[in-house]
Amino acid sequence: MAIIIGVRFREAGKVYYFDPLDFDVKAGDHVIVETARGKEYGYVVRGRSEVSDDKVVPPLKPVLRMATPDDDRMAEKNRGKEKSALAVCAEKVAKHELDMKLIDCEYTFDGSKILFYFTADGRVDFRELVKDLASVFRTRIELRQIGVRDETKIRGGIGICGRELCCHTYLADFAPVSVKMAKEQNLSLNPAKISGNCGRLMCCLKNEEDAYEYLNSRLPNIGDLVKTSDGLIGEVSALNVLKQRVKVIVSVNGADGEEKEVRDYSADDVKYYQRRRRDRDDNRRDKGDNEEGLRELERLEKREGGQHLDE
Repeated sequence: MAIIIGVRFREAGKVYYFDPLDFDVKAGDHVIVETARGKEYGYVVRGRSEVSDDKVVPPLKPVLRMATPDDDRMAEKNRGKEKSALAVCAEKVAKHELDMKLIDCEYTFDGSKILFYFTADGRVDFRELVKDLASVFRTRIELRQIGVRDETKIRGGIGICGRELCCHTYLADFAPVSVKMAKEQNLSLNPAKISGNCGRLMCCLKNEEDAYEYLNSRLPNIGDLVKTSDGLIGEVSALNVLKQRVKVIVSVNGADGEEKEVRDYSADDVKYYQRRRRDRDDNRRDKGDNEEGLRELERLEKREGGQHLDE
């Protein structure tokens, strides 16, 4: 096990581990640490704690010192200089007529390097731009091309839920998101409904995927034949995943003979034969498969003494 602290250098940025040595470091403190870019001013988001060795990328660099008031003023000064540097860079981009969109600017703590972040549709030849910027700022210049998701993470905004974007507030890394997750959650596949401010699939689809996978595993599919707690056999017509409710079309004896009726049941009140799972948007079921499944259900019920077979 290794003793570490977790440090961020940008809002909602990646958390890096450092060796706290003998410093009494707590979450919320500011520290000066040694990184690949030199000395950096960071914000502690995880206090002294233990992690397994396989989660640490060696060598684990140490904390140089706790940040002093002078360090705080230096960091604040750098943030002020970033705004003017971004304006100068925008003028130079227009001068060179480069097809790129400036997003953000960042000074290293010691001022030895300035990083400019930008987006572009393709590769950009910015060699002349770098020369111009170096002559103005008299320091090392680095231009870094980022994607649209990183742009949204840096700039922030409000999502369709009315809250600040997850990527800008707490997400350190982007997890892969797929259309299958939207299908699992029975969402409309309209891109306008499932895309975030960046134009890509919403990150929250991933956040809720595990919960929906578990809830869906406890439900039959639409079109399946089920046996209800009151002894009726019917076909599933609709599901409410979050409430764990199942609507079943059953045949009942009415005044005019046998009638069809839709009844609502809890997921625990229906028994069914769990076949191999299919995509949730495919509601077509073969009648022969359903009847075979029902026979299998009755056979297994006899063997298991009527246990609810949803596993």
